[in-house]
Amino acid sequence: MANIISDETMEYVGILAKLELSGEEREQARKDMGRMLDYIDKLNELDTAGVEPMSHVFPAQNVFREDVVTNGDESEGILSNAPAEKDNMFAVPNVMSR
Repeated sequence: MANIISDETMEYVGILAKLELSGEEREQARKDMGRMLDYIDKLNELDTAGVEPMSHVFPAQNVFREDVVTNGDESEGILSNAPAEKDNMFAVPNVMSR
């Protein structure tokens, strides 16, 4: 294991993660983190010179469509259900007194 994680680093990670680890749990977490860092180091050995960077495994692109209004103005039909109307809006009783 090339990546050795200090006690201070483990303490800091515990604070960030809001974890209270026992000594045994701390040692297991240290080993796990070391293995993760070793794996990342191994991945850094790969030759990626000809590989184009990507954000998704599959090609992703936005599909745009023209924004066309299909239902039109139906305010008269909607307002026909209102018990009262004022200035082309629903009129409702006051709920707050002055």
